[in-house]
Amino acid sequence: MKLLLAEDDARLADYLIRKLKLSGYVVEWSNNGVDAEFLALQEDFDGIVLDLGLPQKSGLEVLGCWRERKLETPVLILTARDSWQERVDGLRAGADDYLGKP
Repeated sequence: MKLLLAEDDARLADYLIRKLKLSGYVVEWSNNGVDAEFLALQEDFDGIVLDLGLPQKSGLEVLGCWRERKLETPVLILTARDSWQERVDGLRAGADDYLGKP
């Protein structure tokens, strides 16, 4: 399975990439919203792990663009923004699941 990881924290991204690769995933990483949006629209991914606090374009904006363009790839939001309202906003924007960072 091929995943897109959109995460601006390089240390966390490195950790997640290592763990996902050990589990058999192929992972492509983007550290900003503009590149993440482009990659998902140009390549086929089986899933996307999306941070909301991305530079250049927020994860919520990126997700909205993907869903507006009918991109149906499953999206897991993984973010430090963990309030009830932010969860609702993420799911309403089209995320398939929402997980707060510890």
